[in-house]
Amino acid sequence: MSWIIFGISTLLVFFVVISYNSLVRGRMQTKEAWSQIDVQLKRRNDLLPNLIETVKGYAKYESSTLEKVTQLRTQVAAATTPAEAMKASDALTRQISGIFAVAENYPDLKASSNFAKLQEELTNTENKISYSRQLYNSVVSNYNVKLETFPSNLVALIFGFKASDFLQTPEEEKSVPKVDFSSLGE
Repeated sequence: MSWIIFGISTLLVFFVVISYNSLVRGRMQTKEAWSQIDVQLKRRNDLLPNLIETVKGYAKYESSTLEKVTQLRTQVAAATTPAEAMKASDALTRQISGIFAVAENYPDLKASSNFAKLQEELTNTENKISYSRQLYNSVVSNYNVKLETFPSNLVALIFGFKASDFLQTPEEEKSVPKVDFSSLGE
């Protein structure tokens, strides 16, 4: 009888240890995934001053767009939570699109090899940010499932593991863009 109790106790201890380690691994993967987003946001923030200076040289009258990019860049850097960082980052992404639109009005700027290289680097960085966001949400999903499924949810409750938040798409980005080709035929 004592062997049975010892065996059950040993199995229970192994289960708790394995579940605990699995939850810790999930929490660390979530932090790592956020770190990858943070790295890409920093990379973009490092590229932006060069882009702004290049555009300033050509588009002296577009200062409000450039000032807004600088403000948003500062907000991204100052964010203290993933949600704040992504909200500021989403606004910055929209504003960067404005810089590229401004470039359409300045053929010399569009033809500049520096601007083209910066534009390509920013596009690549935006793609990496998008991929990193998807990876983060996937890792968060896996981690949160462990927190909510039996029996690992008991271990999570005992040791105080908390669910992570998903990164959400802002409402203004969910609307379908309006495409109008009516002026092309004229």
